[in-house]
Amino acid sequence: MESISVFEIIKVGIGPSSSHTMGPWNAASAFIRILNRERSVAEVKEVFLEFFGSLAKTGIGHGTDIAGMLGLNGEDFKTIDTTKIDEKVAKIKNDQILNLGGEKEIPFIYGYHLVLNMQKSLDFHPNGMIFRAVFEDGTELVQDFYSVGGGFIASQEKNSIQKHCIRTLYPCHHGSDIVKYCEKLGLKKISDLILMNEESWRTQEETRQEALYIWQQIKECIYKGVNKEGTLPGGLNVSRRAAGINRKLLGDKIYRNLDEWFQLVVDAEENFTNINKWIACFALAVNEENASFGRIITAPTNGASGVIPAVLMYSQAFTPFTSEDDIVRFLLVAGEIGTLFKKNATISAAMGGCQAEVGVSSAMAAAGLTEILGGSVGQVLMAAEIAMEHHLGLTCDPIKGLVQIPCIERNTMGAIKAITAANIALESDPGKAKVSLDEVIQTMWETALSMSDRFKETSEGGLAIAVNVPEC
Repeated sequence: MESISVFEIIKVGIGPSSSHTMGPWNAASAFIRILNRERSVAEVKEVFLEFFGSLAKTGIGHGTDIAGMLGLNGEDFKTIDTTKIDEKVAKIKNDQILNLGGEKEIPFIYGYHLVLNMQKSLDFHPNGMIFRAVFEDGTELVQDFYSVGGGFIASQEKNSIQKHCIRTLYPCHHGSDIVKYCEKLGLKKISDLILMNEESWRTQEETRQEALYIWQQIKECIYKGVNKEGTLPGGLNVSRRAAGINRKLLGDKIYRNLDEWFQLVVDAEENFTNINKWIACFALAVNEENASFGRIITAPTNGASGVIPAVLMYSQAFTPFTSEDDIVRFLLVAGEIGTLFKKNATISAAMGGCQAEVGVSSAMAAAGLTEILGGSVGQVLMAAEIAMEHHLGLTCDPIKGLVQIPCIERNTMGAIKAITAANIALESDPGKAKVSLDEVIQTMWETALSMSDRFKETSEGGLAIAVNVPEC
C-alpha cells in the first residue's frame, strides 16, 4: 500500500471544493504535462474537456468548469491571485481563446470545447472527466481522470497520477500499525513516529517548517474571513456571518493586523458560551473564504476545510498548549489520521457522503488535539474513533450544488464534535473501548458503499431538493 505524506492530506488549496475544483485543476495541469511528454503543446490544434457524473451535476456551483479552464490555461491554484479569477475566466469566454499551458493560444468555445455531461457517469468513479487533444496533423490524445477526494486524481490505467511509490521506515496503513510501532520503538507520542516517517519526503526541520507554514496560512485565512462582510457568490444570497460574530465578541476593541487581532482573541473572556462562539467563528470564517474561491488549507478536503483550523486555533487561543512544537505535533497526527481514511475508505463526498469529509476532518482534529493535550497513543486513536463514530451516515446534499448550505455550518459542528471527542478520550481507558479506529473506518466505508448516490454530492436528494430555491 502506498505511503502518503501528511502534507498531501493537509495542504494549501483553493475553494470551493477539493474534489470538484482542485481535482479538475490538478487533472488539467497533469494533462498539459502529458501533452508535453508525448508530443508538444505547440502541436495542439484544439482541446476538449468533458465532465461527467457528480462533477457535471454540481459543476457550476463548485467552479469545476472554471478550474478546468484555468488549469488548461496554465494557472496554478497555489499562486494565482484569487481576486483575478473572475477576470481571467471572463477573458477566456469572451475572447474564445485559451492559452494552452500558458504557451500556445488556441480557439476555445465554452459549451463546445468544455461540456458538463449531466446524463452520464463514468464507471471507475463518480467524479470523472475526459480530456482530448487534437493535434495539427489530425491525430488525437485522449486521457481520462478521476477526482478521488482531497484534490487527488487518478486514471483507470494508473491507481494515482500523483503516485510517489515512497515507502516509509515504519509504514502505518492502519491504526494498529501506529500502536505496533509506537510500542516497538518505546514512543509515547504518535507525532514522534510520524516525524520519523516524514523523513522519507524531507528532513525533520523541513517538516517542522512546513507545519508552521500551514499554521500561518490557517491564521491568515481565518483573519481574512473575520474581516469580510457581504454575500457569498453563487445565487443563494448567503450572508457572511464570521465578521459579525467577531465584531460582537470583541466589542469596541481595535486591531490593525493579524497579530493584534489574535492577541485580542487570546485575551477574550473565557466562558463556555464565548469560547463556543469563537470556535464557530473560526470555522465559519474559513468556509466562507472557501465558498468565495479564497485560498484555504485543504484538510482533508475543501468542504471540510474549517474543522482543523477551528480546533487548532481553539488550542492556541484557549489552552496552555501553544508552543510551536504543539502546533507541529497537532498537524502531524491530524494528517496521519487522514491518510488512514484515504487508504482504507474514502475522503470523497462523491464516494461516501459528508462523513468522508467533515467526518474525517473531525476525526483528524480530535486526534491532533488529544495528542497535544497529553493523550496516550490509545487515547489519540480513541478520540479519532469517537469523532467518526458520530458522523457515520452523514450525507452530502448541498443546495444548488454550492459548498454553502449545509456545508459551512456543518464545519462548526465537526469542530465541536472533535473537541468533545478529545475530552471524552482523555477521560477514558482505551483498553475498555468496544470499537477501534480501524473498525470505525471499515464501517464508514461499508456505509459509503450502501449510501444512495442521491446523497453523494449530486444535489439530487436531501436538503438539495427539499429546499426550493428559485434559479437566480
